[in-house]
Amino acid sequence: MYEGVVQDLIDELGRLPGVGPKSAQRIAFHLLATDPADIARLQDVLGKVREGVQFCEICGNVSEQQTCRICRDERRDLTVICVVEEPKDVLAVERTREFKGRYHVLGGALDPLSGIGPEQLRMRELLKRIGEADVREIIVATDPNTEGEATATYLVRMLRDFPGLSVTRLASGLPMGGDLEFADELTLGRALSGRRAL
Repeated sequence: MYEGVVQDLIDELGRLPGVGPKSAQRIAFHLLATDPADIARLQDVLGKVREGVQFCEICGNVSEQQTCRICRDERRDLTVICVVEEPKDVLAVERTREFKGRYHVLGGALDPLSGIGPEQLRMRELLKRIGEADVREIIVATDPNTEGEATATYLVRMLRDFPGLSVTRLASGLPMGGDLEFADELTLGRALSGRRAL
């Protein structure tokens, strides 16, 4: 334990996702040794993010305007919506350059143990979008973990009664360059059940 404000800085950095106690301590001491101009730039950017970044009123992605650049892009297909958990997932799908539709960011995944149910996610907004537009397909792109699977199952049950709406799920399986011997049973099982003709 360090004195006063140094320990406070370490504690606050440790609250960030993916930053453990050792990393928080390293970052804190790096900041203490950093040039004051660099610290001022960091403070400035943090202030701008806090004041200028909002969530798109249509899809829930991060944006500096009321609607994000993807929702403003008239070339995007309005009939296909890819449902993701977080804004970072939008970027992951966009990097593939394969998807030309729109997105819907739930703001998390179902996790009853943490108190996150359908009411805490942007489920109602998704239903509203489907009801207002001529949506033909919903692609469920939640994470392949327990919470993501529970969310996908919930979405499929919720959306199956919409007439003319196709609900699909991202395929999952073995990564390129991977070895079968290192694949876990669930991943290998999914790869087998999701196999396709060549």
